[in-house]
Amino acid sequence: MDHQFRRRLVAGETLLGTIVSLRSPEVAELLAETGFDWLFIDGEHGAFDIANIQTVLQAADSLKTCIVRIPALDEAAIKKVLDIGATGVIVPQIHTAEQAEAVVRWGRYPPQGGRGLGVARVQRYGFALQRYADSANEEVVLIVQAESADSVENIDAIAAVPGIDAVLIGPYDLSASLGHAGQVDHPVVTEAIAHIIQVCKAYDRPLGIFGMTADSVRPYRDQGVTLIAVGMDSVLLGTAARELHDELM
Repeated sequence: MDHQFRRRLVAGETLLGTIVSLRSPEVAELLAETGFDWLFIDGEHGAFDIANIQTVLQAADSLKTCIVRIPALDEAAIKKVLDIGATGVIVPQIHTAEQAEAVVRWGRYPPQGGRGLGVARVQRYGFALQRYADSANEEVVLIVQAESADSVENIDAIAAVPGIDAVLIGPYDLSASLGHAGQVDHPVVTEAIAHIIQVCKAYDRPLGIFGMTADSVRPYRDQGVTLIAVGMDSVLLGTAARELHDELM
């Protein structure tokens, strides 16, 4: 686990990552060597179970920060991905401050939260249990996704929740929730994103966003969004293969 990632995030450093959606540990190992600051392991839309996620973490662990998006707000899911060694967790579909508070409660040890302490891979199966218990609250990264009309309406309260390290904007789910599915450049969607950015900046809350291309995320980086996930393993592979094919046609 990268012990400096949370410090860099809170300090406002630009942190570039890419999404891992394929269950191949070799893909994660390869992407860990490409220069990205972090890998976004997609346990929401990717075909992962907890054992697959651990294998991917083991492949990239010594090389890269790995943050796992779990399928939904769930106490057991948060505990499991942190216990198997993820640097942090991304929780999708956070619509209210109460849901954001649950993320903190389940992701931090007392007194900041109520996370249970059990022997697990993250503390080297008990050999580093005390060291991890003493440092985890300062190192584990907790990220919530704002990707619905309700999250836009409640973003002031969500951004104000202590213990949340960043708000990650989900432009595609947000576009669907606002009635313009897939139209991430629709004015209604971009206005909602601008509102989230404005509010989070007011609370000094780091912001993240996902986009498929450099051009899609560059404008948000220019607006102060620092946690950036760009591209996805399957799309990068497919796009490169198609371009190679087309060059020879």
